[in-house]
Amino acid sequence: MYSINETHDIHLSSWVTSANQQGCDFGIQNLPFAIFRRKQSDEVFRGGVAIGDKIVDLKKLSEAHVLTDLAQKGAVACANSTLNEFMAMGKEAWGALRLALSKALTKGSKLESALKNCLVEQADAEYNLPCTIGDYTDFYTSIHHATSVGKLFRPDNPLLPNYKWIPIGYHGRASSIGVSGQNFHRPVSQTKAPDAEQPSVGPCKRLDHELELGIFMGSGNELGQSVPIEEAEAHIFGICLFNDWSARDIQAWEYQPLGPFLSKSFASTISPWIVTMEALAPYRAAFSHPADDPQPLAYLSSEQNSSQGAIDIDLEVLIQTQKMRENGQAPESIATSNFIHSYWTVAQLVAHHTVNGCNLRPGDLLGSGTQSGPEPGEGGSMLELSVGGKKTLTLSNGETRTFIEDGDSIFIRGWCANENAARIGFGEVVSTVLPAR
Repeated sequence: MYSINETHDIHLSSWVTSANQQGCDFGIQNLPFAIFRRKQSDEVFRGGVAIGDKIVDLKKLSEAHVLTDLAQKGAVACANSTLNEFMAMGKEAWGALRLALSKALTKGSKLESALKNCLVEQADAEYNLPCTIGDYTDFYTSIHHATSVGKLFRPDNPLLPNYKWIPIGYHGRASSIGVSGQNFHRPVSQTKAPDAEQPSVGPCKRLDHELELGIFMGSGNELGQSVPIEEAEAHIFGICLFNDWSARDIQAWEYQPLGPFLSKSFASTISPWIVTMEALAPYRAAFSHPADDPQPLAYLSSEQNSSQGAIDIDLEVLIQTQKMRENGQAPESIATSNFIHSYWTVAQLVAHHTVNGCNLRPGDLLGSGTQSGPEPGEGGSMLELSVGGKKTLTLSNGETRTFIEDGDSIFIRGWCANENAARIGFGEVVSTVLPAR
């Protein structure tokens, strides 16, 4: 795992003044990566790093030849239209470029004039997926979500017997993952009402969001070679925000015996910015299962994972209906949570995913599963917030919701903050539901 170093110094300030403002997501201690270009341009997409309200254009920076050695090689890799090559370079290269950027962006840097020529306003940028996502696995790491959902379907036995022993996951659809700003049509498929004699085909009636984090793999592993938990985080490039849209009525009819299929494959949305694991080092926390629960098997356990396997990331879900948007009303918060409640750590996900010899590749995406907390207002989905559609949420403008309606936009925001470290923000991910075709 990453240790605290000079890039985390809470006293660092940048000559990019917007990065020093209180509450800024992208201070100099963060430096997340994305793929961008200027809006309405024919420019190529290329890698960038956020600093304040600006983006460091890594293609232009690599062409300036002001960096050296591994940092320069990393910048050259980031000049591509995806981050896959940079992700494959591994932990040493990621750290070298991050350190070089930290020094170059610090107030008083001799490289200020060179980097000023490489800055683009975030307000002028549009984003693409940060990498080619070859494969996507969605996990189920929140025991609070699993219990709440399980109670709706199995009141006497909400958690299945394997949940506390094994990180549950399924192979999802990578081709329908889009970047923030994604608009998608309400899915159509087969469903069956409880009182119906046979199923029917039509638009989903129980569309739902899922508050998740996305974990991007960096350097991969060979087929047949598992990744020990002690080495797992060296293979993880970083984390983004993730909304894994779900069609609950389609899911209820199709999920037995092989799990989700069309209920999950129509759209998923990620934030453009990937926060590196190194940036998150000040927000690591102790991890454990309750003493009365089964303890992780040996391949899912290590001293490091126990002492700092958890990550303290605050999360929030907001909704903006079409009526709110037309009236100029800002998105309204409907739930908060924190990744620290996760029953499994990111290192455990990688260790379990590869224990059978499965080969993960640079750019592969792991979904954390819906991140719900223990309190009623911490449900990471409408399925929980509305108790399966039995409870109505009333918004401040008088509109009501049990599930997501056409025209609704869902926002997810995330950040790390405490008095002993600089704020690390994830930005936001937003996507909007269009009527079924």
